[in-house]
Amino acid sequence: MALPRGLAGTIGTAARAARVRANLTQEDVAERVGLATEVYGRLERGGMLPSVPTLKKLCEVLRIPSDVLLGLTPAQENFWTKETPARPVEEPGEIRRLVRTVKRLEPAEFRLLSLMATGLIRLRMMRQSRSKPPPSQ
Repeated sequence: MALPRGLAGTIGTAARAARVRANLTQEDVAERVGLATEVYGRLERGGMLPSVPTLKKLCEVLRIPSDVLLGLTPAQENFWTKETPARPVEEPGEIRRLVRTVKRLEPAEFRLLSLMATGLIRLRMMRQSRSKPPPSQ
């Protein structure tokens, strides 16, 4: 069965524009929507249509109205310039990538990483306390 390239392309183009505007990677969106990164990439390229539940999640994650994602709203209407509710501050991309990596660790590897991070923080605190001048009298 051939895909309706027009609709798949429209959804993909709108999703990519919204993702870039939100400063997210394909991996970020795929994780939040519950797709494999490769599948999300294919969706952005217009190579597939999302299921209805996936379409709904895409709209939520990308903060884009479904009528815009589906190409039903005229192109001249810029929905993203409208007042939007405040949203929590996003973590930088490096932290999101680190969290994804940590989630793939085995429990023993996670414990080791946790010990290393704690040690680094203690080392930094020791260095800072040594560099402080003695209290003046």
